[in-house]
Amino acid sequence: QVQLVESGGGAVQAGGSLRLSCAASQSTWRFNIAGWYRQVPGNQRELVARFSDNGSVDYADAVKGRFTISRDNTKSTMYLQMNSLIPEDTAVYYCNAPWFGQSLWGQGTQVTVAS
Repeated sequence: QVQLVESGGGAVQAGGSLRLSCAASQSTWRFNIAGWYRQVPGNQRELVARFSDNGSVDYADAVKGRFTISRDNTKSTMYLQMNSLIPEDTAVYYCNAPWFGQSLWGQGTQVTVAS
């Protein structure tokens, strides 16, 4: 089974930037349909950004203009560039992709934004 592994999280001051990575365990993996989600304890996991099945790129309203999703399929890696971070962005960030009818999730990476 393919595994997704996130990295790049950490603690930053408000206004700072982080770039998250999601690497697939198989070099042939392609992030054609995939996304980033985040979750705060006690809340549901929410969509942050995704490559959808109709070819569009979708962003949550809360991150539009600040976050950018990208991918490098030659490296089987997806990214989330996060700029102008605010304390409300504090969460565990997960990457997600479909795989033979299943929904694959990484283990998550913590992002903490201090005010």
